[in-house]
Amino acid sequence: MATWQCVKQCGACCHLDPAERPDLDDYLSPTELELYLSMVGEGGWCINFDHTTRECCIYPNRPRFCRVESEVFQDMYGVEAEELNDFAIDCCRQQIEGVYGDRSLEILRFERAVGF
Repeated sequence: MATWQCVKQCGACCHLDPAERPDLDDYLSPTELELYLSMVGEGGWCINFDHTTRECCIYPNRPRFCRVESEVFQDMYGVEAEELNDFAIDCCRQQIEGVYGDRSLEILRFERAVGF
């Protein structure tokens, strides 16, 4: 069975381009949407993403919408705790493939890490 986990130095989730997420206001509060949009920098990348280390500069203090946690996914997307693992895997695969490609090192590392 595949088990979701974050793969270090990937950063695909840090590509926040609102053009690729037209439904942001469906799951973010007005305050969160304002914060989200304020975090979008050059090329659609989060201003808190360090491209050299490929890590989040505010990881311990990142916003709620940047967290893969049961309560957050239940509230934002209506995903029940028992569905979180599969949902998170699908989300990551789509995001990684969209940002880096379906044959990228990042997708291969992710699939290996989660057990595909």
